[in-house]
Amino acid sequence: MLSKFFKIIDSKSFILNGWLSIPNSFTAEAMSKMGWDSITIDMQHGQNDYHTSISMLQAINNSNTFPFVRIPWNEPGIIMRMLDLGVLGVIAPMINSKKEGEDFVSYCNYPPKGQRSFGPMRAQLIYGSDYYDNANDQIISLAMIETKEAVDNIDEILSIPNLTGVYIGPGDMSSSYGLKPQFDIKDGPVYSNIKMIAKKAKENGKIAGIHNGTTKYAKEMIKLGYQFVTVSSDFRSMSTHAQNIVNEMKNPEKRKTSSSTY
Repeated sequence: MLSKFFKIIDSKSFILNGWLSIPNSFTAEAMSKMGWDSITIDMQHGQNDYHTSISMLQAINNSNTFPFVRIPWNEPGIIMRMLDLGVLGVIAPMINSKKEGEDFVSYCNYPPKGQRSFGPMRAQLIYGSDYYDNANDQIISLAMIETKEAVDNIDEILSIPNLTGVYIGPGDMSSSYGLKPQFDIKDGPVYSNIKMIAKKAKENGKIAGIHNGTTKYAKEMIKLGYQFVTVSSDFRSMSTHAQNIVNEMKNPEKRKTSSSTY
């Protein structure tokens, strides 16, 4: 499965990432069968916790979808526990400095590259007895760039060894610049940052990822150089579709709603 992820990146294609905010294994199973390349369990703003993630990962592992998690914070305990559960990619929020990024990478890697503690009970069950031998070379680590401070430190963050890439959080980045949190930004300082980060990530050999509200905008980001694109989420897709049905049946004069937030 890991080789599939890197083959897609190496082919100059893109990873289409799904997003799970609902703490339910059936939702995770259904999403994992839809054709996403990867799916992220959101533990930061989604309703998921460690215990609900166990059954969700069991459902995802029954597919060919690459399992990611967005951890609630850059904290070693939850990162190591989720890796031991079998996630193969970790997205860390609010990485604002080189030091924070280095700490994040160290939590994802066994010595000598990092300080991850050994005990991959479920990961070893799923991926085989040689899991320890391969883990450091195969775990994906994406640092979220979502503040003005992080943008100011982007060159140092992108220089971190063993960091796979960066992931743009447009909502928090917008608020960091005194703007209303939003996705699918097309002008202003945040859009300038989005273009700049894609360029610099490529120059440093890092993957660039971004969260998008619509497929149209995601396609624009791919043209800019983003290789890891998330579109909407399980919750947003469900609520948007449900609202459109209600509007069509009861309020046909209302415009269709769009997916623009988590």
